[in-house]
Amino acid sequence: MSSYKTYAELGTATLLALGMSSNVVQAVPAPRVKQDRTYACAVALKKFVDEHGVQLTRINLVTVGPHARRSRLLFQKSFGKDMSIGVVAIPEPDYDGRRWWRSSMGFRSVTGEAIAYFYARFLFHPPEKSD
Repeated sequence: MSSYKTYAELGTATLLALGMSSNVVQAVPAPRVKQDRTYACAVALKKFVDEHGVQLTRINLVTVGPHARRSRLLFQKSFGKDMSIGVVAIPEPDYDGRRWWRSSMGFRSVTGEAIAYFYARFLFHPPEKSD
């Protein structure tokens, strides 16, 4: 990772190394924030799309395990109800997702994400946009 400045650059390099065309991959780094990082990523992508005139009708997120539902929710809050947001949840490599309660890591991950989802769904409100 040390040769890449952001996770967006690392992700782009990984996708290119796996054979994706450079015509369909674009790094869109989000600013460093201490909280609401997933929402900051969604806002950065929305800003990029708007500034570059990219016409999107749907987005498919790829994320790990139980983080998927919250990611989808926060991207929906950023893009609005007119954008179709899909999600692909990659299995967690550190525990068996079908028996998550049997490991400390799985239990912490799933219950932590359940609490974070509750926060995102019911308590988180996007900041007012300043134009």
